[in-house]
Amino acid sequence: MGRVSDAKERLMAAVSELFWTGSYDGTTVDQICQKAGVRKGSFYYFFDCKASLAEAALEEEWAKYRPKLDAIFSASVGPLERIRQHCEFSIEDQIQLKEQHGCVLGCPLCTLGTEVSTQEKGLQKKIQEIMAYGLRYLETAIRDAHANKDIVAPDAKAKAKIIHAYHLGILTQARIQNDLALLEDLTATTFELLGATLPKRPKKKQTA
Repeated sequence: MGRVSDAKERLMAAVSELFWTGSYDGTTVDQICQKAGVRKGSFYYFFDCKASLAEAALEEEWAKYRPKLDAIFSASVGPLERIRQHCEFSIEDQIQLKEQHGCVLGCPLCTLGTEVSTQEKGLQKKIQEIMAYGLRYLETAIRDAHANKDIVAPDAKAKAKIIHAYHLGILTQARIQNDLALLEDLTATTFELLGATLPKRPKKKQTA
């Protein structure tokens, strides 16, 4: 059994993996507890139900993921370079996940959201909230690129929604077909949608 001090964290880690690699409906509280090494009584000590655990797990995962986006979309990086870095990070992330789990997993928010949106309103709201945060990073980069005259996108929010929808769609297709090859043109297609040319990679500083 997991120590009381880390039982909650074990449960959140377990549910994130089980939902992403499997499904929400197909995962039982017993399976979550078994995966986490936590007794069922401890589950109900921390959470009312599977949905409340899922909401807490999403919040926890977002807290871990957000610093990565902060670094990728840093204002010290050119706006188009931010977008390219984000595309390449998404591809590399899926490659690593397939190596770890043996299949393409796609976007966890899409995977869970498409399954529960008509059943669990609390979860639906949490997923929408996190997606909205993610969209703002793209919107800011696109607005900055337009200000720099790198692209023509006077309505940065609308353009960001198009790019965001494309990314989520191609990640979902990659999961459905279990095929990483579908992501090969992610960066190039993103820049086509932006009407932009891929920026040259910044030269790495030489160390003595």
